[in-house]
Amino acid sequence: MHQPEAQPRASLYFDYRVHPAWLPSAHEVEEEVQVAIVGGGPIGLALALDLARHGVRCVLLEAERQVSEGSRAIVFTRRSMEILHQLGVAGRVAAKGLPWRYGNSYYRGRRVFRMAAPHDADQRFLPMTNLQQPYLERYLAEALGQSPHAELRWGNRVSAIAQDEDGVRLTVETPAGDYALRAQWVVAADGARSTLRQLLGLKMEGTAYEGRFVIADIRVELDLPTERLAFFDPPWNPGNTVLMHREPDGIWRVDYQLPPGETAEEALAPAALRSRIDAALALVGAAGQQWELDWCSVYSARAMTLPDYLHGRVAFVGDAAHLLPIFGVRGANTGFQDAHDLAWKLALELRGCAGLGLLPSYSQERVAAAREIIDEAGKSTRFMTPPSPGYRLLRDAVLSLALSEEFVRPLLHWRTSRAHDYAASALNCVGDDDALFEAGPGHGAPCTDLRLGGDAFLLDHLGPAFQLLYFGAGPTPEVLACMASFRQRGMPLRLLLVERSGVNGAVEADQILPDSEGRLRQHFGVTVDGAAYLLRPDQHVCARWLTLSADRLEAALNAALGHSNRSFTS
Repeated sequence: MHQPEAQPRASLYFDYRVHPAWLPSAHEVEEEVQVAIVGGGPIGLALALDLARHGVRCVLLEAERQVSEGSRAIVFTRRSMEILHQLGVAGRVAAKGLPWRYGNSYYRGRRVFRMAAPHDADQRFLPMTNLQQPYLERYLAEALGQSPHAELRWGNRVSAIAQDEDGVRLTVETPAGDYALRAQWVVAADGARSTLRQLLGLKMEGTAYEGRFVIADIRVELDLPTERLAFFDPPWNPGNTVLMHREPDGIWRVDYQLPPGETAEEALAPAALRSRIDAALALVGAAGQQWELDWCSVYSARAMTLPDYLHGRVAFVGDAAHLLPIFGVRGANTGFQDAHDLAWKLALELRGCAGLGLLPSYSQERVAAAREIIDEAGKSTRFMTPPSPGYRLLRDAVLSLALSEEFVRPLLHWRTSRAHDYAASALNCVGDDDALFEAGPGHGAPCTDLRLGGDAFLLDHLGPAFQLLYFGAGPTPEVLACMASFRQRGMPLRLLLVERSGVNGAVEADQILPDSEGRLRQHFGVTVDGAAYLLRPDQHVCARWLTLSADRLEAALNAALGHSNRSFTS
């Protein structure tokens, strides 16, 4: 019988709340749900909210009765904030979190590189926002509680799984006994130690690096801006790296690499923590500063992925699908993109209008993204934690040269997480005009949340549907008839007219976007009326035209639904 912790976790800054366990004896257990999500961390919660936006009935099973312990994922990228905005929680994250865009690398007491992540006034969110994971989980869970389509079951742990052609049967343990839950689809969002991954006997591919780090959250008063700090080869930790991040509520994250052979027990002993955190504070001019420990842990850098994220009727997202080094804030941020990619495809599959290639494209797109991240993260990890004497020699040579040579310093860039494109996706249209555009987002690129004026942004007008962005007075009657035909088949499809005047009476549209200054036209590389973009429900471009006809739109919509026979290429 499953008995999760019933006492609130201790914290210097976060008020943990223990939720009532969902007990089968107190509720009517549904015979079958559309989607069961296993794991109530940030990715599972985000996926449940995203599915609910598409009208999918889902149940989220979380083994614990409270949100996660410790800060864990603390840096959320602009793309993650855009996804969270669509889920209705970005406002709370922005209000509590600390936005930033600069990163600093130090060697021998000198700053040898300063990274400035790109940002301009037309973007809603800064490149990074720092917020402890328990806050984000609470915001997501509270939003989920307001949804009529989703249910969060605290204190429910999956212990067995069986699937057939029609669905999946889960055995779920609770404090009052077990029950069976059947779902048409199951999503494993149960983290790095995924129970479902183990139950299905799946193995990841990739590299587990030997370097290990201590994470320590401390409360301390430091008069420093919100910027990432990295110290290479400090005197008290020779050959290793120390990272520091500012968090809300006067908390600072300190990460430092351990010497080879030191156990987790030795590293987390109070005396060892005290001496090393004191030494880390001395690096920022705070020697002797008083501090309190909130939480600490030990982690290893791993760059691994499942080769396929779909196994029968079970899909994998987040750390259950891949394990990525934290350098470059890739873990949770990559997981949010997994969830945002999967949600609309699973919704269309359940609606019965998906082609045979739609769900497989989730695995194809996201595995390719994970492998690309692993390649980038591997470079960062080998620089942060050199795996051999040769790598260490090269790293130290770069650091030494960076003291005096400007051209070397960009090599210290930590290759931060970014929004991935799907340029090679099978869902992109083959016969459109993508190659003829001289500017604007191309095949597979995510649509930028462009400021339209004042506090209005483009993503505010893009709901959980395909969007045909048409520049001009409106498409032909034949194009409108084509759109109507796909809508009748269950495809969510909206028409947005980009009008210079902001007024249109010729064609009935779902939305009219005024563009008197031509900002949208410039951003999308449009120079003539009649041009159009087709955006997927996750805002990635899948087709664009200089001129649009009904036949061309039909071909693009069929491809975007996975009816194309074209295979994905990486």
